[in-house]
Amino acid sequence: MELHLILLFMICASIVAVEVKDLISSIISLGAAGLGLCLAFLILKAPNLAISQLVVEILCVVVLIRATINKDLPLVKDGRWFFNTISTFLFIGFFLISAYFALMELPHFGEPIMKAANEYIANSLAKTGSSNIVTAVTLNFRSYDALAETAVLFAAIIGVLAITRKVGRIHEK
Repeated sequence: MELHLILLFMICASIVAVEVKDLISSIISLGAAGLGLCLAFLILKAPNLAISQLVVEILCVVVLIRATINKDLPLVKDGRWFFNTISTFLFIGFFLISAYFALMELPHFGEPIMKAANEYIANSLAKTGSSNIVTAVTLNFRSYDALAETAVLFAAIIGVLAITRKVGRIHEK
C-alpha cells in the first residue's frame, strides 16, 4: 500500500513539475518526484539504487536551481498553443508505441535473459548471504563496478561544489 502512495505522490509531483509556470517551482517538484523514486527503491529493498538516486537527484536539483536562479524566461502563451499541443501529443503517442514494442520484446517475468543470470539467481543467497539478488550482484559480484560508480558520484559532488562556490577570497580581519 505504501508503494502505491509513493507512486501517486511521484505522479502528482511530476504533473506539478510540468504544469507550473515558473522554473524554480518546477525544479523543486522534479526533486520531489526523485525523492519519491528513492523511497520506492528503499521499499523495494534496493538500498544501493536508493542511495545513487538520492545523490544524483540532489546534485541535479542543485545544478538546475543554480542554472535557473538568475534566468527570467518568458512563457510562450499566444500563437504557438496549437503547435505545442500537437507536438506534445505526437511525442506521447510515439513514446507509447515505442514502449509497447520494447515491452513486448522482454521475456516473461522470472525467465532470465542470459545463462549467467541462472547462476546468480541460484547461488546468490548461498554465496553472499543477501536475500536481495540486486544487492548481492552489485555489492559482491560487481564490487569494482560499484566502486567506479561511487567515484563518479564523488566527482559529481566535487563538480557541484565547484559550480556553487563563491568567487574570491575570504579576508580575515
